[in-house]
Amino acid sequence: MAQLKIGLIDYGAGNLRSVGKALELIGFQVKLTEDYHDLADIDGIVFPGQGVAGPAMGKIDGSGLTTFLKEKVEEGVPFFGVCLGLQLLFDHSDEGNTNCLGILPGNNLKFTDQLKVPHMGWNNVRLVKEHPAFKDIPKDFEFYFVHSYYANPSNIDHIVGETSYGIKFPSVVAYNNLIATQFHPEKSSRTGVSLYENFFISAKEGKLT
Repeated sequence: MAQLKIGLIDYGAGNLRSVGKALELIGFQVKLTEDYHDLADIDGIVFPGQGVAGPAMGKIDGSGLTTFLKEKVEEGVPFFGVCLGLQLLFDHSDEGNTNCLGILPGNNLKFTDQLKVPHMGWNNVRLVKEHPAFKDIPKDFEFYFVHSYYANPSNIDHIVGETSYGIKFPSVVAYNNLIATQFHPEKSSRTGVSLYENFFISAKEGKLT
């Protein structure tokens, strides 16, 4: 199989270096850019993020990425969101009362003050449905999380995996050629990194839909 070209979206929201290294580790060619004009010939998109919803959306809107990202999802371009890159897919976030991309219906809520926030460290994911990205991932494998808000999808059919932290929250969502994780695959050892590999290769082989 030819080397896949993955567009890594730079909107000033952190963790780009670690994501880029993870993608290169598995043999992908990485195009890091904040200019959507650079992404004409990509095979897939990674939409990462660590940061705050409001400033992140300001950067995305200001660079013209909002329309671009929506169009690419509608076109079926394989799309992998990570952490804040999951939360921004929804309509709204309570973090800063922020309107988000609206690619998936739903919103983002803050963990209750009765819990220590951010939710930081290793936790497992219970799959509620099978997905090719989790091929050969052990059921008891733990991924690395760091977040204070969590997604609240309107359509429960979009939920692939759940994690418990005081409450049960969606930690993996998917829709057609899109998947997003609240945890960081690139910080979750080589096994975690294999989610990127599984997902984009499955997309290339037409196994996602």
